[in-house]
Amino acid sequence: MMNQKEKAVALRKKGYSYSEILKEVTIARSTLSLWLRKVGLARQQKQKITAKRIEGALRGAKTRKDQRIKITKEIKDSARIETKDTSEREQWLIGIALYWAEGAKEKDYGTKALVSFSNSDPKMILFFLSWLKNTFSVNNSNLVYELYIHETADIKKALNYWADVLSVSSKEIRVYLKKNKIKTIRKNTGSGYFGLVRIKVKKSTNLNRRIAGWIEGVYEGLL
Repeated sequence: MMNQKEKAVALRKKGYSYSEILKEVTIARSTLSLWLRKVGLARQQKQKITAKRIEGALRGAKTRKDQRIKITKEIKDSARIETKDTSEREQWLIGIALYWAEGAKEKDYGTKALVSFSNSDPKMILFFLSWLKNTFSVNNSNLVYELYIHETADIKKALNYWADVLSVSSKEIRVYLKKNKIKTIRKNTGSGYFGLVRIKVKKSTNLNRRIAGWIEGVYEGLL
């Protein structure tokens, strides 16, 4: 019958890792290291140990990822409940704030400006469209859809994507191509890139001025 040291050496030569050996041989890790320091491993055995380490690392990474996803979901679900019952006035104010950030404004020195809102987030675009219709009773016939996208992107895919989001025909979306730069550090590339959509309202100069007044009122109310 093998003693503890002989068993540890035999397991090591089979390609067992230190952690696996310690489950079979009850000794201190420092003692095990001393016993095995002169035990050579064949290439196949080294590869086996390396593969186990990689597998363990991947398993640990997956566990951490699953935990992160679980925590994120719990936080979002809790936060979603906090905003569940949003009043009409709150939605109206949210729309004003969104336009303040992303909408076109009339310049003191410039010409008339239409109501125009740009973003690449489909949820924000849909919220703005809903806000327009609820606030001003804007009809679909008064809306203009524009897509701004880099010329190297998949234009057809992007058009189909936004047509589905907006519930319109892709033919109703005007396309404006951006020249691609050979050297760029932009992150909006890859299969998830669909460009930026701009929503315009026809004959809406006075609506824009009204929104500008709301924005000024909100700002003054914060002072």
